[in-house]
Amino acid sequence: MSEPDRILGHVVGLWRYPVKSMGAEALVETDVSWNGFAGDRRWAFVRDGVERSGFPWLTLRERADLSHYRPSFVEPERPNASRTMVRTPAGNEFDVADPALATELGEGVRVIKHDRGVFDTMPLSVITTQTIAALGVLTGSELDVMRFRPNLLIEATTDSAFPEDTWVGSVLNIGELQMRVDARDKRCVVVNIDPVTTGRNPVVLRAIANDRQACVGVYGSTVQPGRVAVGDLVVQAAELLL
Repeated sequence: MSEPDRILGHVVGLWRYPVKSMGAEALVETDVSWNGFAGDRRWAFVRDGVERSGFPWLTLRERADLSHYRPSFVEPERPNASRTMVRTPAGNEFDVADPALATELGEGVRVIKHDRGVFDTMPLSVITTQTIAALGVLTGSELDVMRFRPNLLIEATTDSAFPEDTWVGSVLNIGELQMRVDARDKRCVVVNIDPVTTGRNPVVLRAIANDRQACVGVYGSTVQPGRVAVGDLVVQAAELLL
């Protein structure tokens, strides 16, 4: 392998989120397009009265239990063309577009679909197992990776903490996918929410703000679409000037 090409790690987890802020769908492999993982964040719920604001979405900030709503596709092999179903914490199942689901989520709440995905910043998010472990040390607690809602979890080859910071400006080859690492991921209060208990612990974001300039993990965008799978090597292909 030539010098700028080096193995940074391998993929140990893949997730998509068919509905923004709802539960994750764990994947073994998936296609990645210019608009991120197939089926990722194609639906979102909008809060009443804030449709014209810069952030109209109903998220975990407002309802910490949204992660207990479990979306899935009727035809998972065709997520962009498939019906999306949502299982509620009570065990009921609704089509995502069923008004009864919106009513359950709040007065005046409505659903929208966006074929390119409803992303806060960029369509791909990456975090490493080393970063999760290092944050556990900073906060004095074991943290579930789902607090950070990544698309890709990578186990890096280095033992250094927060290795993905050094990947910003790089192009990574992951399976058939080629992605650019564009920026560090600036975090919000959502990381305080335990995805299992829905309890809030302000220590998490406070530690990230004090020690990490509020950034954990990285955002990226697609350079060449392709398929990725758990176990794929992550190879640094080139350096870019940003």
